[in-house]
Amino acid sequence: MVLVRFLPRNERFFDYFRQAAENSARVAQALCELLENYSDIEQKTRQIQDLERHGDEITHQIFKALYSTFVTPLDREDIANLANRLDDFVDAIEEATRRIRLYRIDQPTEHARRLARIIDQQATIIAETVPLLENKKQWNKLLQCSISINRLEGEADDTLDQALASQFDGVSDMNGLIKAIRWGEIYQHLEEAADRAEDLADSLEGLVAKNA
Repeated sequence: MVLVRFLPRNERFFDYFRQAAENSARVAQALCELLENYSDIEQKTRQIQDLERHGDEITHQIFKALYSTFVTPLDREDIANLANRLDDFVDAIEEATRRIRLYRIDQPTEHARRLARIIDQQATIIAETVPLLENKKQWNKLLQCSISINRLEGEADDTLDQALASQFDGVSDMNGLIKAIRWGEIYQHLEEAADRAEDLADSLEGLVAKNA
């Protein structure tokens, strides 16, 4: 066991995490662009799908490196957990945009735009904070990341409640009912993305607590 302490650690995991966090920010930005400037839906949702696949590739690289690396810079369990949390966040965003395309939504609602903006703020914080994993002296800032993301998740919960409360307002026919039900699904998927960001923040906080 003493020998392990003198073996070189594979630091490329930090680069993979940075790439995954930056990719999640691009996905969130693309979500905002889709809902704020609602045109070229097929092209914009395809871009998000491509970014999601790129995120999958990064996740695959992380696990491939994990299986082939003897000494890792973080506990293997923590590396796997962070990789999965980043992937889950992107997957939830992509699923929401997939529903928007499949349901042929004519125009986004303000509630949907608000949820997208919250997710974008979370992704920006993630992209700025995850690279700090490489420097333990910066780990106290990971706790601030967790606080900020959890606060934003609370805003997403409030927005979802408001959206669902008014979901069937003005519905007077079957087409309106179907549209309202579909929006309910989309709202849930958007809020799910905010939840997944919170899961990532909690994982970062747990990592700091375990290694304090």
